[in-house]
Amino acid sequence: MDIGQRLKTIRMERGLSQRELATRAGLTNGTISLIETDKTSPSVASLKSLLDAIPISMAEFFATIEDSDTPKVFYKAEEFTEVSPQGPGHVSLRQLGNARQHTLQVLHETYAPGADTGPEFLAHEGEEAGIVTLGQIEVTVGEAKAILGPGDGYLFDSRQPHRFRNIGDTPCEIVSALTPPVF
Repeated sequence: MDIGQRLKTIRMERGLSQRELATRAGLTNGTISLIETDKTSPSVASLKSLLDAIPISMAEFFATIEDSDTPKVFYKAEEFTEVSPQGPGHVSLRQLGNARQHTLQVLHETYAPGADTGPEFLAHEGEEAGIVTLGQIEVTVGEAKAILGPGDGYLFDSRQPHRFRNIGDTPCEIVSALTPPVF
């Protein structure tokens, strides 16, 4: 998916100028321009701020089309939807199914060495939980911070400011769930 073009299309559909979106999201007009022309990729936190300012959920932004007459039950790995910018040093969030059609959002998260969700902490409605399946991740929730490894997990109220950061030198993978699917 071309994130910049998708953002520009939605922004224009909602009648927002780059300047107005930038003000609402707490970013600069230049940053919006760079993202929309694919000259930079936003961090997960920056993209979340932009989408919250529109407002539109990450799930809706990256929605896949499913036949609503026939609910889909099984998904092959290639059928997951990438819901975050990809690239070296970035976080990959792959969504299972179309979260708009469910009350639960399931993600397969991959953090390259040094990758994080961004310098800004995330906060949104709901709860989230996850289990680390590979590598290590530093998770900060409010004032609490922990380094989790394979088999370790987390569960917290997502309204608390939180951040994920791979401080190791190998990739980290997490299987997580959010409810409601607002991310």
